[in-house]
Amino acid sequence: MPRTSRKELYRRLDHAIQDLRDRLGGLPGPDRAEDIWRDLWFAEAHHSTALEGNTLVLKQVAALLGEGRAVGNKELAEYLDVQGYAEAARWVYAHALDPGAWGTDELVTLTEVRHIHETAIGPVWHVAPHPHALATESPGSFRQHDIAPFPSGTVPPVWVEVPAAMTDWLRDVRRVATTGRPIEEIARAHAAFERLHPFLDGNGRTGRLVVNLMLVRLGYPPAIVYRRDRARYLRALQRADAGDAGSLAELLARSVLDNLYRFVVPAVAGPAELVPLVSLAGDGLSGGALRVAANRGRLRAQRGTDGQWHSTKAWVEEYRSTRYQRE
Repeated sequence: MPRTSRKELYRRLDHAIQDLRDRLGGLPGPDRAEDIWRDLWFAEAHHSTALEGNTLVLKQVAALLGEGRAVGNKELAEYLDVQGYAEAARWVYAHALDPGAWGTDELVTLTEVRHIHETAIGPVWHVAPHPHALATESPGSFRQHDIAPFPSGTVPPVWVEVPAAMTDWLRDVRRVATTGRPIEEIARAHAAFERLHPFLDGNGRTGRLVVNLMLVRLGYPPAIVYRRDRARYLRALQRADAGDAGSLAELLARSVLDNLYRFVVPAVAGPAELVPLVSLAGDGLSGGALRVAANRGRLRAQRGTDGQWHSTKAWVEEYRSTRYQRE
């Protein structure tokens, strides 16, 4: 299958989000769709920590978060790393949709950024703190060390400039909600945050959690940067450092659309509701296999206005029951 162009990707994403708003009034919250958010929670906690070197596999993460069981023979710090990130992600999901006492007119506040960092990094910090950390550089506090240049050559600001730089960053974040392409602005904001590196450790994890706080507040599912995409993600950040955030925006948009089709649409669609084929994959039937069946006329399906094949849960089950019969 040819790779979808960036323009077509954005068109599909806009169409899918608008359809979600028309049918459900927007992204359902954890109180209305617990299974959706649990599966997103497991996947995000696993992959975002794996990007930073955590070696727990998804089954171990699911056992840890879903059952409270530390399965395997890993270092304590690895389990605490996942637990801290997961707790921060849970907070992001809940407060993005219902900010409660945290509510302001801002898309993101400095207090929220600090809280996310403290929640995500705190548990592992208590058993494995940064070896050069001062007492005043604990989770939630800005760094008081300078950071070595990145492999791309980018040099983060000296530590005394971080508070003012974060104030400027928050001012720039205000543009996100006023643009026609919020994901592009979120990508720029994410790259700028990582260039600032405001904390001594945990900037990548905190930055990705802040991205999802913005996305969910704007009505999008969270983005998950999968471990397999680590090299592409780092290249996209380097290109953003050079002034081109397009690749990073595309990576985030693809993830949001994939998560919409993978986690959200299947959970909210009725058995007779037409949805993209990719949302109906599973239980031994991949999206590719379903497309082949639709093209051959073996699976009842229709071309949607977005150019994709659409089918229903009922039609897929009908195909599943007859797929090995001779025509």
